[in-house]
Amino acid sequence: MNLSMMQASNTMGQLQHKLDLIGNNLANTNTPGYKSRQADFASLLTQQINNQFDEEAEVNRLTPDGIRIGSGAKLAHTNIDLTQGTMQATGRGMDIALLEDHHLFQLQTETENGVETQYTRSGNLYLSPLDNGEMMLTASNGSPILDNNGEPLTFAANFQDLQVREDGAIVVLRDGEEAVEGQLGIVEAVRPRMLEATGENRFRVPDEAVDGVIVEADGQVRAGTLESSNVDIAKQMTDMQNAQRAYSFNSRSISTGDEMMGLVNQLRS
Repeated sequence: MNLSMMQASNTMGQLQHKLDLIGNNLANTNTPGYKSRQADFASLLTQQINNQFDEEAEVNRLTPDGIRIGSGAKLAHTNIDLTQGTMQATGRGMDIALLEDHHLFQLQTETENGVETQYTRSGNLYLSPLDNGEMMLTASNGSPILDNNGEPLTFAANFQDLQVREDGAIVVLRDGEEAVEGQLGIVEAVRPRMLEATGENRFRVPDEAVDGVIVEADGQVRAGTLESSNVDIAKQMTDMQNAQRAYSFNSRSISTGDEMMGLVNQLRS
């Protein structure tokens, strides 16, 4: 296999990842609070240049000092777009929409490594009964929603009504009297590029991430409303066509390289 075929093969594998990402965006067009992802590519030539001062990477090199041969492109990073989607009025009191970009709800999730705090924009919340007679505010998958102190939001079950104010305060009506019994723990993703998608419309901060990715925020919410996906279908279709053309071009490069090698072999014989 010659160098041009290797470059095309590497790039095709990465383009397939981009097509998978676009397909996932399109599949979640109607998912409440879903945030679209975008793939950024980087040249592997830059990687080789950066290896110039790495003695182990320079072993058995085939080019003189200062000369590098590229080897295709790679998927450098997946960006998450945390801008607000369109608002849809539902009339359901437990449907809560965040009104500012990059703001997130906190939720508690069970993982293989124990309990972890994760984040979501999806505001279709529910009240789930607990064994001790209390009610807990949860996400659609049953994960507890956290308050501004990082604790699950729970309430004694003997209430007549529960509402969420615009500042995220939870007002409970008991025996004809209203009282604030909780506060939604809203945070802001200052560095959304650092967030890692975990599935089910949730994100986490990777263990190796630096501090300051997530900070506390005084968020504004709207009850009786759901935020829809922010996927731009027209842009996704355009990106898909461009990726398919790039894939086809690289595939043709491999076919052409194979034909050239076959012609050379015939000349030798």
